[in-house]
Amino acid sequence: MGSQTPLFAEHLALGARIVPFAGWDMPLHYGSQLAEHLAVRAGAGMFDVSHMLPVDLAGTSVLPFLRRLLANDAARLKDPGKALYGCLLNPEGGVIDDLILYYLGPERYRAVVNAATAEKDLAWMRGQAAGAELEIRPRRDLAMIAVQGPEARAKTAPLLPAALRDRAPALAPFFAAEGGDWLVARTGYTGEDGFEVLCPGAEAPGLWRGLLAAGVSPCGLGARDTLRLEAGMNLYGQDMDESTSPLAAGLGWTIAWEPTERDFIGRAGLEAERQAGGLPDFVGLVLTGRGVLRPHQRVFADGREVGEVTSGGFAPSLDRSIALARVAPGTGPECAVEIRGKAVPARVVKPPFVRQGEPLIVLD
Repeated sequence: MGSQTPLFAEHLALGARIVPFAGWDMPLHYGSQLAEHLAVRAGAGMFDVSHMLPVDLAGTSVLPFLRRLLANDAARLKDPGKALYGCLLNPEGGVIDDLILYYLGPERYRAVVNAATAEKDLAWMRGQAAGAELEIRPRRDLAMIAVQGPEARAKTAPLLPAALRDRAPALAPFFAAEGGDWLVARTGYTGEDGFEVLCPGAEAPGLWRGLLAAGVSPCGLGARDTLRLEAGMNLYGQDMDESTSPLAAGLGWTIAWEPTERDFIGRAGLEAERQAGGLPDFVGLVLTGRGVLRPHQRVFADGREVGEVTSGGFAPSLDRSIALARVAPGTGPECAVEIRGKAVPARVVKPPFVRQGEPLIVLD
């Protein structure tokens, strides 16, 4: 048996299929992964993401520490509540983890890291913080519910504490608001609008039930993965890892090269990789033949192997199979993917595939 979130009993009551994930017992779906996916695109769905770890960072040295820790620059966060997406890198430039960082106020930040890498991330942060005037505090006392879809914010706002009911609807994308032990952020992992709500674990079941009564569909890990794939969002451990740099994972935009004097961990490795050239392209694939795209399938073009699928699956919003892939520079626009020993034709496209319910690629 794995760890259980404060919402585990709610999942059981709703008949969820529970599966192990990153050391946690989590809902895969509540009966129909397809219905859950489409509910998010058309209305509102909610996900228990309490297995992810919020980490509070505070102290007089916190900003210099974060500017060295992350490839993106925490100094860009000027306004309270502003969020930033970035990567923790090892000295060679490989991705230890990707995370969201929130600026909460002078000398106060919160990072939210992935479940599978949480302990590794904490150990890395603490090791890099040795001797600094800094507190690193994991917040396992908090639960986290992501409410996503075009109706998500309207259905969530009335259920928030009084201090946040007016402030949350006014949030701009990638901003958050605090109210006591609650934090509401206009962020997500689906390509739809919505909130990610952090609250005390004891208060999470009440919010979950309130959302359910408001018509928000409970959704599991399966729909979360197909939604993020359609949105062209990377998954740690598949699209990037410690052997892969942001430059090879379509995340070059998360690297703050300026100012040049900021010596963040991994900078020298990234600069050497960039100077050497020949970096692969990180692309989208749309299968035009029959089959399903899966990670590690080989990609071919002009009779030679040019790369492999990193994430793949069926896209309910498009009614076809799609993938993210790392391929030789200049590959495209047509290729083939090896599926069960056969070369199946595919088209090379630029992700994302779907945003806010609308296809972003031309389908035949």
